Amino acid sequence: MRIAMNGVTGRMGYRQHLVRSLLAIREQGGIDLGDGSVLWPEPLLVGRREHALKDMAERHGLDPVADVSTDLDAVLADDSVDIYFDAQVTAAREDALKKAIAAGKHIYTEKPTATGLDGALELARLAQAAGIKHGVVQDKIFLPGLLKLKRLIDGGFFGKILSIRGEFGYWVFEGDWQSAQRPSWNYRAEDGGGIVVDMFPHWEYVLHELFGPVRTVQAQATTHIPNRWDEQGKPYDATADDAAYGIFQLEGGAIAQINSSWAVRVNRDELVEFQVDGTEGSAVAGLRNCRVQHRSATPKPVWNPDLPATESFRDQWQEIPDNDAFDNGFKAQWELFLRHVALDEPWRWDLLAGARGVQLAELGLASSAEGRRLDVPELNL
Repeated sequence: MRIAMNGVTGRMGYRQHLVRSLLAIREQGGIDLGDGSVLWPEPLLVGRREHALKDMAERHGLDPVADVSTDLDAVLADDSVDIYFDAQVTAAREDALKKAIAAGKHIYTEKPTATGLDGALELARLAQAAGIKHGVVQDKIFLPGLLKLKRLIDGGFFGKILSIRGEFGYWVFEGDWQSAQRPSWNYRAEDGGGIVVDMFPHWEYVLHELFGPVRTVQAQATTHIPNRWDEQGKPYDATADDAAYGIFQLEGGAIAQINSSWAVRVNRDELVEFQVDGTEGSAVAGLRNCRVQHRSATPKPVWNPDLPATESFRDQWQEIPDNDAFDNGFKAQWELFLRHVALDEPWRWDLLAGARGVQLAELGLASSAEGRRLDVPELNL
């Protein structure tokens, strides 16, 4: 199966989607389709920097001529290409996806799918009308910590879920005396940057998949670090938000509070953690690990600010064992999508699901600007 991959010179496109997903699938011998046949992914690397694409192809055993292209229109006109994948910067994604849909290619894409809700819904409608298969990367729900959390939810461990508290983020260096870990466009609103646009789509699908649809949002977005330095060491004004503090009311009444920041120093076990509290028990889940405290084993702490704490609160939680072999989350979803294309197996992470993420980001920014809580309407095509 021929897969055009646009944006693989970027960190995420290269590491997670090319190396740790499609090339890893090839290394394991392809995907066994269960009828004696094997699905063998054939990446076609697409981008603007031909020399970088050729070097990448040679490093990974691909043909630096046949498996590389800087001409997206020619790639989409090629009948041998089955799937178009997009990991470009957000501002370039919408037009490229429209071209791919018009060419009749199946679509798999990073998020956000568009810079606004209208564009995201238009993509979903176009894909539906074209009769193609389409999917949006929603990697975090395939990671070990959240898979363990889902297992607890499905098993009724929590009783009635009351609240979810999430902490995400790390310190992204400003770029003056130490280079930044993220590209400078992330901090320019005019280039599609901002932590709300980047992270609220993640929170939408995590909350939706694990706990239920988001029904209201109240957010405060801010730019804590107003001046940064780009990849060439030149100063620039950070026009996009680098931190957001959101409260989400879910269907069923549970409340989620999630802080997202690129201006916070990490004092937790993982870069993102979610604490879920229920009537029967609680859990703290990161991307890999998950700890629980059941009602029957909940201590009875007493607040006394005049005495030092004599107990280790973290030691009162029980680690959930792996009990399974967990694959790379991006690779796991890639395999499901490829099987969906090849065998029409069930799939629900489509462009409409991606539009919900764009909607939540758009409403989050509006909530911050207007200083009020906003309803999150259900989307339909």
